[in-house]
Amino acid sequence: MTEYEVIRDGGAGLIDLSALRGRIRVSGSEAVMFLNGLITNNMKTLVANRWMHAVFPTVQGRLIGAVRVVRGSSPEDKNAAFLIDGDAATHEAVLKTISRFTLAGDFHVTDVTGDTALLSLQGKRAIEIVEKVFDVSLAEMPRDGVMETAWQDGRITLIRATHTAEDGIDVVIDSTQAARLTPALTDAGAQPVGLETLEVLRVEAGIARYGQDIDETNVVLETNLDDAISYTKGCYVGQEIIVRIKHRGHVAKKLAGLKLETDRPIEAGTTIKSTDNKEIGRVTSAVVSPKLGAIALGYVRYEHIEPGTNVLVDPEITATVTPLPFIRGSWYQD
Repeated sequence: MTEYEVIRDGGAGLIDLSALRGRIRVSGSEAVMFLNGLITNNMKTLVANRWMHAVFPTVQGRLIGAVRVVRGSSPEDKNAAFLIDGDAATHEAVLKTISRFTLAGDFHVTDVTGDTALLSLQGKRAIEIVEKVFDVSLAEMPRDGVMETAWQDGRITLIRATHTAEDGIDVVIDSTQAARLTPALTDAGAQPVGLETLEVLRVEAGIARYGQDIDETNVVLETNLDDAISYTKGCYVGQEIIVRIKHRGHVAKKLAGLKLETDRPIEAGTTIKSTDNKEIGRVTSAVVSPKLGAIALGYVRYEHIEPGTNVLVDPEITATVTPLPFIRGSWYQD
C-alpha cells in the first residue's frame, strides 16, 4: 500500500510531527486563571485527561496562534499542569505571550519542544497498535481523551486526535526515547508516512495551517476554528471584537473548500473570482488528491460561501465551493 492508502484505507501511518509543532508546559495554582485571560476557550471547563482547541488572539481579535491545550493527570503534578502545542510557525509568539506572566504569580512556563518528541499514528488501526505497544486499553477513550502511562524507563502522554480526518493517537515522549519508540510502532504494524503525503491528507481533512492558511491578519472567526471559542466565558484578550463579529451575523470572508475541475496543481495565492469575474478570494493551500483530484483551501467572500457555488480559479478553471472536510474518515464514524 502507498503511504496515502495505508492511512485512508484501513491501516495506520506513523508521522513524526516533532518539528512541525512546538510544545510548552504550563503549571501552577494560577495557571487556569492566567491562561483563561489569554485564550478564546474556557480553561475552567477543561478537566483532567482531556484536551481542547483554543486560540491566542490579539486585542483586535486576530490570531497569534491556534493551539491544543492538553490537561494530564500525572501524579507528580501538585498543581494544574497543561501541555500547549501548536504550529511551529507560532511557537515563539505563543511562548512570548504566555511568558510575560511568569513573575505575576504561581505560574510556570517551560519550552519543552527540544526535550520532547511528538509522533502521531493516523488511521483505523492506530488505536490497536498503540494498545499493543504500550499495553493499555483505549476502548473508552473519548475524542478529546488523554492518557499518561509508563513506557520502558519513562512516561508518555497519549492524546486521541486527528490530523487527517482519520482516527488517531498522538504520542508525546521524551526526545531521548523517540528513537526506540519508532521501531516498536513499525514492528507492531505502523507504516512511516512522509510530510508530502501528510499535506494531501491535511487539506482533504480541511485543517488549516498557520503561516499557510491562517496568519496574524486573520480574525479568529474567519478560520473555521469554531470549536476553539467559548462565548459564555469571562473576559479575555480580544473578546469584545470576537463577540461583536459573532453577533453581527457573519465575517466578510471565510476559509472554504474548493473542488477544481482540473488535474493539475494550483499555486497558493491564486485569485478566486466569481462567475461574473469579480475577485472574491484567494487560494491558500492546494493539492491533487488521489481520491478527489485537485482540491484547495481558500478564503471566499461570504456572498459566495454557500456549498455548491461555482467560482473561477487561475482564472479559467471552474471550481465548486465544498463543505469541509472534503473526506469524512474514521474520525467522524461512531
